[in-house]
Amino acid sequence: MTQLWFAFALLLLPALWLLILPLRRAEGVRAAQQVAEANELDVEQNLAIYRRRLASLEAARERGDIGDERFEEDRLELERSLLEDTERANRRPLKSALSGRLLVPIAMIFLVVASVFWYRQQGAEGDLALRAAQQQVLQQPDASVSELVEALEQQAARQPENANVWRSLFPLYRDAGRVAEAESALHRLIELEGRQPALLAELAQLRYFAEGRTLGEDTQALVDEVLAEAPDQPTILGMLGIEAFENGEYRLAIDRWRRAIAGMSDNRSAEALRQGIETAQRRLAAAGEASDEERRNMTSGKNASPDAVIDKVVE
Repeated sequence: MTQLWFAFALLLLPALWLLILPLRRAEGVRAAQQVAEANELDVEQNLAIYRRRLASLEAARERGDIGDERFEEDRLELERSLLEDTERANRRPLKSALSGRLLVPIAMIFLVVASVFWYRQQGAEGDLALRAAQQQVLQQPDASVSELVEALEQQAARQPENANVWRSLFPLYRDAGRVAEAESALHRLIELEGRQPALLAELAQLRYFAEGRTLGEDTQALVDEVLAEAPDQPTILGMLGIEAFENGEYRLAIDRWRRAIAGMSDNRSAEALRQGIETAQRRLAAAGEASDEERRNMTSGKNASPDAVIDKVVE
């Protein structure tokens, strides 16, 4: 984290320099403006120009080149121009080049404070702290899962609004058999990220196995909610395939597992489901219900134990 804040400080230096730059150039700009104003026509010159143009208008009227109406219009225009030139000439004196210099350090402080506040609200400081805590444990030669869990729990206490902390804790709790803590972490994750089908599917699967592979009322409600929004959600389909398999509905299990594989990105889980499909096909063959295509698949499949395969699916 120290290196991160040092990098931020380096990034702020150009911005702070740009704030100071106008103050450094102020004296030169003021001098140039004074020269420009000094070279402008003064009041006497403007009056002389006005008199010459008015005399020209009067001479043109006497010659008959313009009428009285045209003469009055042009005279009014000359007077308006004289008035505008006089107003421009009566400028207020220029302020000192150091005038308002206190605003520059105030603006610099505001920029630094606003940048730090914005990063704390929108940046990834919490994720960096989480990763640092994980790396600190994992880099130890004798690191254990319990030490990793303890480090993540400390991060959860420090940043309870960080969804990635709970996302990291959930699988550790689940794999350690700490079902209550796993469900609590998953609930917190759902509170932070909403009722996403993938998260609800994880919760349904957790409850399904915790209840001894039975679809209780609450679990079934979660399944229905997920399928209503994502009919091909692979976690739910894999779980329902297990449910069908254990009820002896092998064809239904095969269909659900095939649909689950189509939406999976985890090769290990997909391979486990493929072995489950082969097991279900053997059960169908034993019952004399397999089709010719299924028989061909079974003869070319692995000779895995049906119970061993279904255990991999459950895992």
